[in-house]
Amino acid sequence: MSDAPLTPAQLAKEIARRRTFAIISHPDAGKTTLTEKLLLYGGALQLAGNVTARKNERATASDWMEMEKQRGISISSTVLQFEYGDACVNLLDTPGHHDFSEDTYRVLAAVDSAVMVIDAGKGIEAQTLKLFEVCRRRGVPIFVFVNKMDRPSRPPLELIDELETVLGLPPVPLTWPLGDGPRFRGVYDREKSEVCLFERTRRGAFRAPIEVSDLHDPAVREALEEDLHEIAKQEIELLDGVTEELDMDAVLAGKQMPVFFGSAMNNFGVQHLLERFIALAPEPAHRLSNDEPIDPKHPEFSGFVFKIQANMNPKHRDRAVFIRIVSGAFERDMQVLNPRTDKRVRLSNSQRLFGQDRETLDLAVAGDILALVGNNDFLIGDTLTTDSGIRYDEMPRFTPEVFAYILNNDTTNYKRFRTGIDQLMKEGVAQAYELHN
Repeated sequence: MSDAPLTPAQLAKEIARRRTFAIISHPDAGKTTLTEKLLLYGGALQLAGNVTARKNERATASDWMEMEKQRGISISSTVLQFEYGDACVNLLDTPGHHDFSEDTYRVLAAVDSAVMVIDAGKGIEAQTLKLFEVCRRRGVPIFVFVNKMDRPSRPPLELIDELETVLGLPPVPLTWPLGDGPRFRGVYDREKSEVCLFERTRRGAFRAPIEVSDLHDPAVREALEEDLHEIAKQEIELLDGVTEELDMDAVLAGKQMPVFFGSAMNNFGVQHLLERFIALAPEPAHRLSNDEPIDPKHPEFSGFVFKIQANMNPKHRDRAVFIRIVSGAFERDMQVLNPRTDKRVRLSNSQRLFGQDRETLDLAVAGDILALVGNNDFLIGDTLTTDSGIRYDEMPRFTPEVFAYILNNDTTNYKRFRTGIDQLMKEGVAQAYELHN
């Protein structure tokens, strides 16, 4: 994308390319591994990292914090932007653990769709259900990836039934697993009527070679073994008779869920998910300002702050303000209004994000996520706009569940102590704060 100002036609074309989505799941369902493999197949990485990286292995791009590497979990949400085909993808990896769910809830206010990862051996779990409800309330369309088919799994028909029974939405399988556990051989693409057999790669670091055939090909029968081949034929025939046809209007309205099967660890089914998701996922949607919808192609720039994170670069102790652009185009050094303070501010130090890596950003459009570094006056939920009539709703807040006291035992450093507490509050790490003298 050129750094020159965009014409209305160019703006509309750029916005239509955006796909901004979050990956959500219960802890340990394989969310961060799937994120890494989407980056691998999207061409953003040449070599995939591992959540539990060994000494000489690469860690994941999204879990870059030292504590995340040590514990093998996501603690903070991460933004990763990359190009794939004609699309510009803004992928947000989120924490799965309940302790960090506030961050995930805010991310879901900044995306246009979500990929929900399910552990094939466990099905729908508690945190999965909570995040699904948040998506449903916010009108975020959901795509499902049933992961870990390379491990002993529940029967896929049973998982499909659970999705519909528990979530109340009809699932539409777009791919179907061929075996499970050590006998997991690949997936069947229902749209193309193709069998895709995969070869495993060392710890899934590289793209898995794929052999594409017809279900009735003798080579497929031999690869699957007689019993698996017969089961696959019966299940696929059953699906054709009982599942709904994919209806994208229903998907975008939150009344249907596309479902994919695979193994993120072994790269099985990841490319199918990426290609179909990019083709089906919605473009940036309008947002309400004072109960009026703001079209992404609105000529005036607007966006809102959904996350603040300090010390992304510990050497500089900086403070990154994450902004979802809702309408128009962002240009570096532009002046915008913050309606909360009724002050204008220049947006100078703008950055494009890829995990911890950043580069100067001169131009971005609706659907993009950008970071502003060094702006200390912003709070989560702030609207930034060149149109004084636009002001987006505040970010959702939740009732505190954990309470704690913080005591400062060093009175000589009281000022620094208070500054640190104030900074943490601006980052939204606590719902309420009361000072006792």
